[in-house]
Amino acid sequence: MTNIAICAPATPITREHAEALEALVAAEFPETRVTFHDQCFVREGHFAGNDLTRLTALLDCANDPAFDAVWFAKGGYGSNRIAEAAVARMNEAARSKTYVGFSDCGYLLAALYRHNIGQCAHGSMPVSARSESDRKAVRRVLQWLNGDNSGLEPSLDGKTPTAAFNLITLAMLAKTPMMPDLSGHVVMVEEVSEHLYAIDRMFFSLAGSLPRIAGLRLGAISDVPENYVEFGMDAEEIARFWCERAGVPYLGRAEIGHTASNRVVPFGLASPPRSA
Repeated sequence: MTNIAICAPATPITREHAEALEALVAAEFPETRVTFHDQCFVREGHFAGNDLTRLTALLDCANDPAFDAVWFAKGGYGSNRIAEAAVARMNEAARSKTYVGFSDCGYLLAALYRHNIGQCAHGSMPVSARSESDRKAVRRVLQWLNGDNSGLEPSLDGKTPTAAFNLITLAMLAKTPMMPDLSGHVVMVEEVSEHLYAIDRMFFSLAGSLPRIAGLRLGAISDVPENYVEFGMDAEEIARFWCERAGVPYLGRAEIGHTASNRVVPFGLASPPRSA
């Protein structure tokens, strides 16, 4: 039995979101148990409870030896406010767990990876279980947590360490105490709902702050708003431009992003995906 604890380090979900995931697990993953912390449904302004409430729930899940994994319920801004305090208070049980999330929860994954706490992975979150198309990405996470690597990002070779982030999250992480050493890693980035000029701005920020990485892969840049004037470069052209300027190999595309195609990317070294 794989026991998964679910908490919301940033923004809340609804009971309907939880019921959708529970139904999926019951129907397709009988050897898996998901447990939603009550904090997932708390709302205090933008957040799923205040900072202390969210921190306490995360530690409840991470430090409990009964759970094998901690799955972050949803992104939305907020996990950065508790990440440093969380890693400072995690016990030995927390160090043996798997942690899954993406988007804003990349702050937590970065802090955990920096401190060598557990196995971190960029992957879709429970909030997506209500959507028929997005359930495909949720299934990939559940499959991976149960030992099936078919949903991993296809470019993983098991030889080069990797990490994956939402682009703005990575740009904000740079030069903070949460930023892990990504030297020698293939770094994958994706973004949603940002203008192309903002994508360019984020790459500008990263070009001077990332360590010597092994290369960069670009995931989905989705739901790009229309600007009053064309930027003049598409997302891949922007990525290539800044990689060349920074002396970083551009390695092509990755199947990650705020889409149903989002694949799982474990941080560090991972086995190549099996054929589906």
